[in-house]
Amino acid sequence: MACRRCREHDLLLSVLVHSIVGQSTSAENNLSAGELLRRAVDGELKGQADDHTHWMYQVKETHSGKEEVKCVVQTKQGKLDRLLLVNGKSLSAEQQKQEDRRIAILLSKADVTKKRQRAQQKDARQTEDLFQMLPNALTVKYGERKDDLVELLFEPNPKFDPPTREASVFHAMEGRIWISVKEDRLAEIEGHLIREVKFGGGLLGYLDKGGEFHVKQSEVSPRHWEISLLHVNMHGKALFFKTISVQQDENRSNFRQVPDDLTLAQAAEELQKQSGVKSAQGDRHDRPAAQTQSSPKATQKSGGVL
Repeated sequence: MACRRCREHDLLLSVLVHSIVGQSTSAENNLSAGELLRRAVDGELKGQADDHTHWMYQVKETHSGKEEVKCVVQTKQGKLDRLLLVNGKSLSAEQQKQEDRRIAILLSKADVTKKRQRAQQKDARQTEDLFQMLPNALTVKYGERKDDLVELLFEPNPKFDPPTREASVFHAMEGRIWISVKEDRLAEIEGHLIREVKFGGGLLGYLDKGGEFHVKQSEVSPRHWEISLLHVNMHGKALFFKTISVQQDENRSNFRQVPDDLTLAQAAEELQKQSGVKSAQGDRHDRPAAQTQSSPKATQKSGGVL
């Protein structure tokens, strides 16, 4: 389902859609590196198309020296998130109220919800388009093998003419891709810009050489894969010389499947519960050790945390 894949699909999430042509051969299975990656890309597309599950998980984000932990719930109507911790501390009463108000506004405005859905569906289509558009964007060769994972080293294909800005960014990268040969899925992609990327000949902006990204997928349950790590660090200039600073560090964990018919309102209720549990957990950690030990109720309440 298109809108289920609502994972901050800016330029960076589309990293997972690299499909690549290569010429090296594997002595083990007589597949060229490009053929192996094509097979993995097909598996990735099929896996995403067939996977209609929805998940709740935690996201730890670091930006501008501040660490935030959020709980995220996926639904057919899109995703909903709630801030739980800032720099390891529970939210204040005022911060909790701010989160309540923010979520209430999202739920009360149907036009906002529909706009979010359309944006998520557009992101999903762009991701699929990149899968289909980039078979010839890069060249690959075999690297290492670790258990079920096979490494492919990639670089730009000089014969490829990128038709979009996103394709231009991918086409200026080199790095490595790890493929799960058992599941035919893209497990990890790591790359960096080997040259400056100019948009509109540089008039519309550019990205500096050296920008990097790192994306991991994990099998959160049998045959269900979700992004577990996002790291991006890119800089440049935009139109009218505005500085671009794209920096993103996310770690996603504690995945728990939720009902596929879960509504946004029900997701908000679940987030409220998680916020209360996390606040109780944070309060317990802030107490002196002796006081913590004398509070079995608090300890029991922390069970079932994401």
